[in-house]
Amino acid sequence: MTTALIGSVSFLAVAILYILLAMGLPYGDFAMGGKHKVMPKQLRVACAISVLIQLIAILFILQAGNVISIDALKTIAKGVCYFFAVYLIVNTIMNALSKSKKEKLVMTPLSFLTAICFLITAMNS
Repeated sequence: MTTALIGSVSFLAVAILYILLAMGLPYGDFAMGGKHKVMPKQLRVACAISVLIQLIAILFILQAGNVISIDALKTIAKGVCYFFAVYLIVNTIMNALSKSKKEKLVMTPLSFLTAICFLITAMNS
């Protein structure tokens, strides 16, 4: 399903950003309100945990979209996609309210696109 592929690629882009943040690279303007250009160590751990969650979400959207087939994910993939759709809508609102211009301009539409992909994929699975 096309929306599953688009959603997984857009979420992968976010995961890559969070990997870079966890490594201490100066891209903090794009995340967590833009408060820290370089994430402090505690937030780097949070970024690393976020990457794991994002990668798991990618597996679920690909499963719900019938792009991959993992038996253990089949029964809950649709529900997990609905969960991430709601989470990403809330995230879109938070990004839009951010004090960081970069987060507003880049992450808001990316989060919204990903939310719509999760929603459509869940509805069609």
